[in-house]
Amino acid sequence: MPEPSPTSPKRRGRLLRFGAAVVVLCAVAGYLAVQYLTGGTGGPGCRVVSGQGDPAVYEFTPEQAVNAATISAVGTDRGLPERAVTIALATALQESGLRNIEHGDRDSLGLFQQRPSQGWGTEQQIMDPTYAAGVFYEHLVKVSDYTELPLTVAAQRVQRSGYPEAYAKHESDAALLAAALTGRTAATLTCDGRQTAATAATAAGPSAVRTALVRDFGREALQEAGAEVDGKHGSKHGGGKATSAPVPEVSAAADGRTVTVPVPSGTGDAAGRSTDERGWQIAHWAVANASALHISRISYAGREWTAGTTDSRWRTARTPAADTTETEQAAGGSIRIVTAPQ
Repeated sequence: MPEPSPTSPKRRGRLLRFGAAVVVLCAVAGYLAVQYLTGGTGGPGCRVVSGQGDPAVYEFTPEQAVNAATISAVGTDRGLPERAVTIALATALQESGLRNIEHGDRDSLGLFQQRPSQGWGTEQQIMDPTYAAGVFYEHLVKVSDYTELPLTVAAQRVQRSGYPEAYAKHESDAALLAAALTGRTAATLTCDGRQTAATAATAAGPSAVRTALVRDFGREALQEAGAEVDGKHGSKHGGGKATSAPVPEVSAAADGRTVTVPVPSGTGDAAGRSTDERGWQIAHWAVANASALHISRISYAGREWTAGTTDSRWRTARTPAADTTETEQAAGGSIRIVTAPQ
C-alpha cells in the first residue's frame, strides 16, 4: 500500500491564508452585528437630507449628532445666523470629527481642538461642548465680514490651523446639518434612537431633557418671561444673548414622561428665524439627543418621529394636535417630547 503523500508547503500556505481570511471575516461580521444591535459609535445611526429635493445626504453617529445639536443651539442662542453655525460645524468636523476627544496636537482638546496654553480656557472648560462652542463663536464674530468670506478663510482666522484648506471639504455636510439644526429645513434630520453602551446608564426622563435644554440653549433664554428654571424665578440677563428659545415645561401627563416645549409666536428672533423654524430646531435637537436622553417619540407641526422604527422617518402624526391645549395653540404651537419608560 503506498504511503500518503505529505501536504505540499504551497497547499499548506493556501489553507492557512484561507483560514486567516475566514477568521477576519467572522470578526468583522461580529463587530458590525454588535454595532447594529447596540447602536455603537462605529455605525451611523443618524441621517440628514436636503430640504431642496436634491439627493444630498450626510450620515453620522448619535455621538456626533449630540455635539452638532449643541453647537447649533449655542450659535442660535447668541442670535447668530445659519452661516455661523455652518462654519462652526465644518470646523468641528475637521478638527475632531464632531467628537469630544481628550487628545490632539500638543495640548489641543475637545470638539474644536482648542488649546489651554493659548488662552482658550481650562482643560475642563474646553471639554465642555457648550463652552467650547461658545468660545469659538466669540472669536468668529470678531472676524470682519465672516459671513461673506469663504468658509475655509473664516474658520482659519479663528483656528490658525497648519492645514488652512482642510475645512472646505466639510462645507456641504456642515451646510446640511446647519439647515436642519437651525430649523430652516423641516423634518430632515432623523436618528434610529437605539441605546448604546455609552448611553444605557445615562440620565433619562423629563428632568434630564429639561436639563439638557438649559445646557444647550442657555438659562437666560429659558428664563425669558419670568419662567421658573431649577426652582428659581428669574428674569432676562445681559450678555448679548438672544432670548427667543422656548421655555420647556414638564407636562402634567399621567405617565410622567412628557416634556412640552411651547414655541412662542412672533415674526422672528435675533437671528431672523421664523416661529416654525424655531420649532423645528427644537424638534431636530430632540431627535439628535434621542439616544443620549432615552427619547422615544417627538411630535411637532403635525409630524411625528418614533425611535426604533425601520427607517426613522418623520411621519404624519396619528392624532395631530389632539392633545394640544388652547394655551399652547395660542403660543404658536409646541413640541412634545416623550421619554422611554423607566
